[in-house]
Amino acid sequence: MTGTADLIALVSRISGARVLCVGDVMLDRFISGEVERISPEAPVPVLRISDEKAMLGGAGNVARNIVALGGQVTLAAVVGEDAAGQQIEAELRGLGRATARLVIDPSRPTAIKTRFLAGTQQMLRADAETSEPLDPDSGDTLMRIVEEALAEHQIVVLSDYGKGVFANGRAAELIDLARAQGKPVIVDPKGIDYAIYRGASLITPNRKELREASGGNVDDADAAASAAGDLRSAHDLDAVLVTLSQDGMVLVSDQSTTHLAAETREVFDVSGAGDTVVATLAGALAAEADLIDAARLGNICAGIVVGKVGTAAAYLTDVIATLHHQDISRAEAKLLAVEQARDRVEVLRRQGLKVGFTNGCFDLLHPGHISLLSQARRACDRLIVGLNSDGSVARLKGPERPVQNEAARATVLASLSSVDLCVIFDDDTPMALIKTLKPDVLIKGADYAVADVVGASEVKSWGGEVVLADLEDGFSTTATIARMNADPA
Repeated sequence: MTGTADLIALVSRISGARVLCVGDVMLDRFISGEVERISPEAPVPVLRISDEKAMLGGAGNVARNIVALGGQVTLAAVVGEDAAGQQIEAELRGLGRATARLVIDPSRPTAIKTRFLAGTQQMLRADAETSEPLDPDSGDTLMRIVEEALAEHQIVVLSDYGKGVFANGRAAELIDLARAQGKPVIVDPKGIDYAIYRGASLITPNRKELREASGGNVDDADAAASAAGDLRSAHDLDAVLVTLSQDGMVLVSDQSTTHLAAETREVFDVSGAGDTVVATLAGALAAEADLIDAARLGNICAGIVVGKVGTAAAYLTDVIATLHHQDISRAEAKLLAVEQARDRVEVLRRQGLKVGFTNGCFDLLHPGHISLLSQARRACDRLIVGLNSDGSVARLKGPERPVQNEAARATVLASLSSVDLCVIFDDDTPMALIKTLKPDVLIKGADYAVADVVGASEVKSWGGEVVLADLEDGFSTTATIARMNADPA
């Protein structure tokens, strides 16, 4: 089993992975808002809608997670001749490193799962779908697509959501087809009959699915390992990885049984976490990782996505940062990439917290900086600091700056109790970062006029406010450096 540095090297190699994903694709819709009263028409809450979004679900979410880790994916699936099917195709094109090989079947609607959320609490899920087996024409077309694509891919994922793609023996046909060409097959299973997955390289049931398939006790890791071992032997599976939520994971192969403890995490939403695990396993195994290291990486990625809201993905930067953070201080764990910060802000906002933003070079931290940051933190519930990168500082301040590199400056900032998150940006201004994070409060020093504050009009446009903090006289990084460099004579 490798160390953190080797896992970082592994996740970086996933950029070369080519994964063929086959399965039940769907559109996940999220309708969010606030509940302030009960309907006078019936004893049900009234959701005042503030946001609606749609994203790839099912096998589509597996594809999205593979791309988020830097890999390339081809998704072979069946959609209806409808708006949801068109949106799925558009979402796949938007991923950049995904190829859509979709069979359009006018006789079956595209599956849609709609979740209604009040804050972070899911109130209701409404499904519009069919689970009927594919008709013979659609099934045959799908098989031809897979057969044509196999040679260009290193590994195959079967994402089974029980919506008909793998019915009538199609799962077995696909496994036999892939294994005949020497391609490993990972299955995210559904139902109780795992005989349909005979010969798969790896299957990934969760605790509930394992209990239903085995009919036995899986209440603890040892019992789950025993049940997984029985299934592996009975159905000629190379390995079984069982996800056990707060109890971590158990990996059972012909060589060993390995228990991976759950990553410490704050859980906001488990939607799609299984898809993330499968995607990570596929990317890692395609990058020639051994099975235990692939499972370890899957465990880490699962810990990342359950800390996000909605059907989420673990981005390459998320994973590398998480691996780094296992070895560095708690203060440094405040340092986030842009994608991570965007997801964290969404969680904070759903918790009803006011997010503030300020920015600067913070080259040599002085009392004026401390005062500004303290005032900024008092103006909000959580404060994000945008930090100019080394290149940005050099362009703004001259080739002799910064005095401290961005890693040192970020670490010092993150150690302050007034700073909740720190994001390094490379542009000359934080405009792009502000537009991405959409803070509720923008804070700058009172040496600016509101009209001159970068991002002020944008923050006001979405209902935010701009706060000008009082300045501490007599403190300047530039002046301090000038005094340090002055001729003592």
